[in-house]
Amino acid sequence: MDISVIVPLFNEAESLPELNEWIARVMADNGFSYEVIFVNDGSTDDSWKVIRGLREADPEHIKGVSFRRNYGKSPALNTGFRLAKGDVVITMDADLQDSPDEIPELYRMIKEDGLDLVSGYKQKRYDPLSKTIPTKLFNATARKVSGIHNLHDFNCGLKAYRSAVVKHIEVYGDMHRYIPYLAKLAGFNRIGEKVVHHQARKYGKTKFGLDRFVNGYLDLLTLWFTGRFGKKPMHFFGLLGSLMFFFGLIAVIMVGAMKLYHLHTGAHYILVTDSPYFYISLVLMLLGSQLFLAGFVGELVVRNSPKRNEYEIEEVLGENVRNEHND
Repeated sequence: MDISVIVPLFNEAESLPELNEWIARVMADNGFSYEVIFVNDGSTDDSWKVIRGLREADPEHIKGVSFRRNYGKSPALNTGFRLAKGDVVITMDADLQDSPDEIPELYRMIKEDGLDLVSGYKQKRYDPLSKTIPTKLFNATARKVSGIHNLHDFNCGLKAYRSAVVKHIEVYGDMHRYIPYLAKLAGFNRIGEKVVHHQARKYGKTKFGLDRFVNGYLDLLTLWFTGRFGKKPMHFFGLLGSLMFFFGLIAVIMVGAMKLYHLHTGAHYILVTDSPYFYISLVLMLLGSQLFLAGFVGELVVRNSPKRNEYEIEEVLGENVRNEHND
């Protein structure tokens, strides 16, 4: 199968028939074999009823999954990724703001240009300033932290993936904003971008509020930390704890030395316990010790993880190459 189109949705009953007809027309014009997977994220309108109707009218191409309640876009995408069978996987939103006319070029960029992932870039947006300005700041931060400097719109719902990419990443929580970063952490570094047409919302209203920007930064920090120190937590906690303990130790030695010096010379000096630097040094030493122990605990957790020796292998040459842990 050439293409799997995954459409996560929440209360988009009005737009689904038009979107499905548009996708079918593009696929027919280009001779693609395809499937459309609608993932109903606990909609409270008639979305699932509409999907059932589309499935009955075209069982060859239409698939549907319905959650009992609203879990979010990331679980919906992850479910669609697990079900997808196409060589190229396309994701798009159900609100008709993403154009299916972009699919042929996205497919070409994956198959002919050899890219692992192509992210859409809505260069001209039909959104209010209250949304576009925070989006620019968010994307600038994501580029800096992830090191993927050629992407301008991490959160664009219109993306194309080589099949292997979606089978080797797990999208959870609200991590759908950082799928390119997840792909990079999984070893898929051929990431490109395509300027895509952005259309004004035709039906309904947006399902995302400003809280997504706050949550987005927290998720970005989580990805950065787990990507860099997920298999070696002592390198973070141990180093930070050692530095704090060292500076605290130096500080308390200096406080004690000053007290001994004044006692030796007979000069008046306050009690060690009356010095604020004494307590600052103690706090540094205690925090340093706790961080160092946190590193040990993290190493114990990683050591006992069943995935501690799972790595992304691109290719193996030789029939007798085996993992010694599976012998």
